[in-house]
Amino acid sequence: PELLAPFLFYHLPQIYKWLFKPYYILSTLMSTAFLILRKCPGLCENLNTEREDRNPCDFDWREVEILMFLGAIVMMKNRRAITIEQHAGNLFMFSKVANIILFFRLDIRLGILYFLLCIAFVMTCKPPLYMGPEYIKYFSEKTIEEELNHDSCVTWIVEFYANWAPECQSFAPVFADLCLKYNCTGLRFGKIDAGRYGEVVQRYKVSTSPLAKQLPSLVLFQSGREVMRRPMVDNKFRAVSWTFSEENIIREFNLNELFEASKKIKKGRGVKGEDQNSSLPDEGSEERQPEPDTPAESKKDQ
Repeated sequence: PELLAPFLFYHLPQIYKWLFKPYYILSTLMSTAFLILRKCPGLCENLNTEREDRNPCDFDWREVEILMFLGAIVMMKNRRAITIEQHAGNLFMFSKVANIILFFRLDIRLGILYFLLCIAFVMTCKPPLYMGPEYIKYFSEKTIEEELNHDSCVTWIVEFYANWAPECQSFAPVFADLCLKYNCTGLRFGKIDAGRYGEVVQRYKVSTSPLAKQLPSLVLFQSGREVMRRPMVDNKFRAVSWTFSEENIIREFNLNELFEASKKIKKGRGVKGEDQNSSLPDEGSEERQPEPDTPAESKKDQ
C-alpha cells in the first residue's frame, strides 16, 4: 500500500483519461476475455475443465500456471518501462498472448476466433498519439537542413521516430516534457518522421528496421553538425541497449549545462519568426509562459 498509493496519486488523472479511449477499453476487454469467460455465470458451466471437482467456473492447475507465468513476464518487462503507457502496453501484449494459449487449450474453435479478433484489433485500433503541450518543430525532408543550418548559435535535439513503433509512442510524452523544461533561444527541439522520409534517415544513417531497434533516436546538432546520438550503434548496425528515461537524457546530453549556456543568447539572434516563443522562464517561475511554436507540419497532417 505504501508504494501503490503514490503511484495511483501521480497517475490517476492519466488513468481516468484512459477510460474514454477506445484503444484502452478494447485492450482491457481482450486482455481479460478468458477471465471473464471462466468466471461468468451462464457461460462457464459449458466449458471444459481438468479440475478434480469438475467445477468449470474455476481455474484448473494448468491455467493457474499460465497466469502466474504471465505475471512474472510482465514484471520482468516492466522493470525497464518508463511511462505508464509502456507498463500498460506490456501488460496488454503479454495478456493477449496468454489468452491465445488459454483459449486454444480450452477449445480450438475459441482459440481461432480469439486469434482472428487479435489480428483485427491490431489492424484497426492503434494506440492514441500524444497530443499534449509541446514546443517541438516538426521537420520534413525539405525543412530539416534549412532549420539546422539557419543559425549556428542554435543547438538542436532532434528525434527520429515512426508512428508504428510502440517505443516512439511511449517516448513522446517524455520528449515533450523535456522540451517544455529546456526549450529556449539557443536550445531547440525537433522531430522528423523516419517512417515517412526515407531519404532523410538514410542521410543521417538511422535505420527504420525493427530488428535494428534504432527508433527512437535522439541526435544532438550544433552548427548544423551531429555531435552525439543515443542510442549508439554497434558494428552490426544494431542499437546498443539504452533506456530513454528523462534522467538518462538530461545526463547524457548535458541538458542543464546546454540550457544555461543557450538561454543567454539574445533573442535577436534566435530563429527568425520565433523570437517571442523561444525563451522559457527558469524552473519554478510562473511568469512569461511562452506560446508553443507553430510546427512545420501539423500532427493532423502527419
